Amino acid sequence: MKLTGFLFALTMSAAFAGEMVLINGGTFTMGDAKGKPDEKPHSVTVSSFYMDKYEITQAEYTKIMGQNPAKFQHDDHPVERIRWTDAALFCNLRSKAEGLTPCYTPRTWECDFTANGYRLPTEAEWEYACRAGTTGKLNFDGNEKQLAAHAWTRNNANDSTQAVGKKKPNAFGLYDMYGNVAEWCNDFYTENPEGGKDPRGPKSGAKRVLRGGSWQERPKNVSSSARKADDPATADICQGYETYGFRCVRNK
Repeated sequence: MKLTGFLFALTMSAAFAGEMVLINGGTFTMGDAKGKPDEKPHSVTVSSFYMDKYEITQAEYTKIMGQNPAKFQHDDHPVERIRWTDAALFCNLRSKAEGLTPCYTPRTWECDFTANGYRLPTEAEWEYACRAGTTGKLNFDGNEKQLAAHAWTRNNANDSTQAVGKKKPNAFGLYDMYGNVAEWCNDFYTENPEGGKDPRGPKSGAKRVLRGGSWQERPKNVSSSARKADDPATADICQGYETYGFRCVRNK
């Protein structure tokens, strides 16, 4: 790496690595009655947790994993071309680097929710954090016309990811919860997500959940409750592999 690139990576690491936001727990209505059939409203309560302020950047991913798989290579852009298993492994290695207990068992990829290390957010945690106390389709006052101020989508992203943290944050101070890259969640996908206290989704399944849309998404399809899913280990390039990224959470 050239010296300038090395110094920039250090700057990015100092600016973004470890920047997390405390999300105070609460009860909310997950889903949207006006959404798709798999977005049926249901009451959910989540405990407090910490969430990365930004999507994991390429500089951060390279520092931990020693490689950068992204198609759109820029240190300050979110890493993409990430399978769910890549994201889970990153969480484990990030935990070890900070002397924390990893959450995932690599052989089974089962998550230990009692561990103090990093993990992917549950789908309920992700939507609660995205909504930031709001109840409508989007987490700000306005509609699709105002989305460009909050998200990189098909209408403004120039067919690529963009640097993290350049759009307006939500009320919890989280950036890029819509657009840029779709974010892996811990849950296996189900058409009927459960409610109650700290739901974690099915114990098994064929696909894992993705949330938030991406640089490729049409604005009309972006919402706090919109859901997608893909194979966790062999993500289908034709279905949007170069739009898949993530951010981490930790227990409070």
